[in-house]
Amino acid sequence: MIAPVASDDAALRRLAERVGEALLRSRQRLTSAESCTGGWVAKCVTDIPGSSQWFGYGYVCYSNEAKMELLGVAPGVLETFGAVSRPCAEQMAVGALHAAHADIAVAVTGIAGPDGGSAEKPVGLVWFALARSAVAPRSEQRLFPGDREAVRRAAVATALELLLTRS
Repeated sequence: MIAPVASDDAALRRLAERVGEALLRSRQRLTSAESCTGGWVAKCVTDIPGSSQWFGYGYVCYSNEAKMELLGVAPGVLETFGAVSRPCAEQMAVGALHAAHADIAVAVTGIAGPDGGSAEKPVGLVWFALARSAVAPRSEQRLFPGDREAVRRAAVATALELLLTRS
């Protein structure tokens, strides 16, 4: 499914503010595990004054090696399913949750383009996962239209929206 998302700078800031307000109310700490977004989720949340009350740190794991070393993604998952997959996104989220001692983790892994896509995994395909302690991770995929910038912006907006609607 192609999912257009409002993702201009003001929309991203509003989403990050709402995430922060929700986390403050529930007294939870967030961490992020990001690949194709390159730390943009963490950038958006740390743009919000006072975010240190609900965001400790995030992980930018662009390479498969980083996913394995920092987040504990199993080599077999990467070999069998690839970095852009449900199992990888879920292991990224769970790994970040435990490494950061957070209450909730969001993971993003996808193909922002312009290269790297295939018929099976086209440019614009992004997997998201949310993890919490003692709860199975929740994941979903989206397919975003546009160039690299548009795909990445839409992925950041979607990650923030998922934190609001599914946390």
